[in-house]
Amino acid sequence: MNMNAGLPGADSQYDFGHVHGRPPPSAYMQRTAAAGAGRMSAAPQSRGGFGSRAGLETAGRPMTSNRSAGYTSAPKTGAGGRAVFDPMGQGDAGGKAAKPLEKKAELSPEEKLREMEKDIHRLVEESATTRERGNHREALEKAKEVGKKERQLCRMREQQSLLDQLNVDLTYAVCLNLAIQHEANDNDNEALTIYTQIVKNKQYPFSGRFRVNMGNIYFKQEKWTAAIKMYRMALDQIPNNVQAIRFKIMRNIGNCFFKMHQFTDAIDSYENLLMHGAQHLDFMTGFNLILCYYGLSDSDKMKSGFLKLLNIEQVGLEDFDEDDEMEAPSGGNETAKSLTEGDDALREDVKRRQREAARFIVSAANLIAPELENTPVAGFDWVIDSLNHNGFPRIGSEMEIAKASYFLRRKDFDNAITVLKKFEKKEPSLMACAATNLSFLYFLEADHGSAERYADIAVKADRYNARALVNRGNCMFMNDEFERAKEVYLEAIGVSADCLEAIYNLGLVNMHIGKYQEALLAFDKLHSITHVNCEVMWQLGDIHEKLGNHEKAHEWFSLLITSPKGRPTDPGVLARLANLFNRVGDETQAFHYHLESYRYWPVDMNVVTWLGIYYVKQEMYENAIPFFNRAGQIEPKEVKWRLMVASCYRRMGSHAQALKMYEDIHRKHPNDIECVRYLITLCKEMRQPYEEYAAQLRRLERAQEQATGGDT
Repeated sequence: MNMNAGLPGADSQYDFGHVHGRPPPSAYMQRTAAAGAGRMSAAPQSRGGFGSRAGLETAGRPMTSNRSAGYTSAPKTGAGGRAVFDPMGQGDAGGKAAKPLEKKAELSPEEKLREMEKDIHRLVEESATTRERGNHREALEKAKEVGKKERQLCRMREQQSLLDQLNVDLTYAVCLNLAIQHEANDNDNEALTIYTQIVKNKQYPFSGRFRVNMGNIYFKQEKWTAAIKMYRMALDQIPNNVQAIRFKIMRNIGNCFFKMHQFTDAIDSYENLLMHGAQHLDFMTGFNLILCYYGLSDSDKMKSGFLKLLNIEQVGLEDFDEDDEMEAPSGGNETAKSLTEGDDALREDVKRRQREAARFIVSAANLIAPELENTPVAGFDWVIDSLNHNGFPRIGSEMEIAKASYFLRRKDFDNAITVLKKFEKKEPSLMACAATNLSFLYFLEADHGSAERYADIAVKADRYNARALVNRGNCMFMNDEFERAKEVYLEAIGVSADCLEAIYNLGLVNMHIGKYQEALLAFDKLHSITHVNCEVMWQLGDIHEKLGNHEKAHEWFSLLITSPKGRPTDPGVLARLANLFNRVGDETQAFHYHLESYRYWPVDMNVVTWLGIYYVKQEMYENAIPFFNRAGQIEPKEVKWRLMVASCYRRMGSHAQALKMYEDIHRKHPNDIECVRYLITLCKEMRQPYEEYAAQLRRLERAQEQATGGDT
């Protein structure tokens, strides 16, 4: 049956010529039309709509498909006659051959260029990410590779006549990334060249701001004038509404003047920053301002600068109490416990900034306190009062201890003790610190009883105070309680594994009781921590020499005089090296090191004697005489040194000089038998009368025999 019979355009089954964009009627409209059939009967039939076969003016039914959807009442069966659910008919295509893959269409030149741009963007991001991870060399290589690809992209656009599609922003990003990577790798000249190209290109947005980067490079190179020039040029190109960046640049300008020791200009920059942007003033800038006042010796400005430093706004630190975070929460609330332990990054950042602020305040206070008033004590008192009144009582207590340390450095032990004793009734942490210092003070004064008493107080207040334990061990060491001292040193190391004093003293006490292997372990550990500490290397060489390991001893002593922070002019080390060479029979090296030791310390009797005897063995008597004379000056009561000088004259053939010297010795020491014997021998050689000396010799020998017989 023809469903289109009686309709206009029936020859064409799909004639949409009369459709004017009206959507098909919804079910709601159909119901409305059915309900209002009386009113709609006067209306003409819908244009292009489907009516009934009889042409009645009633609402038509919805359009339906003239093909089935593929469902059937008979289920599909697979192998074995079982029903299979396969609505898409995929099972029927199992035996058919798969259609060949369609060949991918070749990319157009524009699409190829867009793919290259995506690749360049990816490499720029990889280079920046690699730098953030700390691998600066690899980041620079990636940046160079990006630069090559970007230039290749520009050439391809020129070849394709697509210059209107040049991506200036991409070129800008590539150049900037390359400059940053060169700067990170300390390639300052390359970075400056690229930055110069960027700031001179007016197509790049905000390129003038990168003069700040150029100024930073000049600052690192200590080219202060060029850095100031770049900072000021950058400041001219930054709008006034970007206050944070402008204030940072002004601070950098002040830092440059400070480095040039132009304190007046630096003060102008810092005070201008303080006047217009106090909220941007940080503790480092405030500290630098105080340093400028200190350089000009302006005590009044130092006071005002210190008060400004104390009043700097500490964003995020207002409600943070260091004492509260030390207290563990009561109950079993694990969440509160984890927050108190400071696991979150925000709390760690707050604590870090608080430590930084305290460090600058303490440094400034220690610097200016002795210079503020007529006396250093008055200056410390003013600083302590200011700290207490401005909400820094803990730092004020630390300054009390710093005041005591000031007295210590000037050997004013009485005032230091008076200040430290004020802490005996304060909070445990401060009391422990003060008691530790008091113990050390009394130890220096050889008052070991008081030193041990205050060490016990410090340990009682803080069981994990490693330095207090060291002081206690030192007192035991001085009282010859070596085993107990060793136990206390080990306890201090258990509290603080890197307590250098405890490890060093442990090695000393082990050497004192003859446990050289244990001492060697202690000093080896200490050397692994300090690397080039001269005292440690000396002890290692000394222990190896006592153990008979002369090669290792020679190695340590040689390292001690050849290392950059060693002691190449230490006469004791040079003498020890000389003795080691002498033991192995290398007299040439032994002579060299003995002579070097004598050059730096000409009063060491062992060195002087060795050199004199060495020249005698070499029959170089003229060279031996000065050393024996020096020995006689060091030990004027010893006759043997003058006898050796006279002997050198006699062996040289200067008999007259030798005779004169022997006679002088005989007048001063008439009972010296050796001198009389040398006089007799020399007189015989010179064919002079010697009977008088022979009679004196017989008398002295008889007296010696009688003295020996009486003793027996």
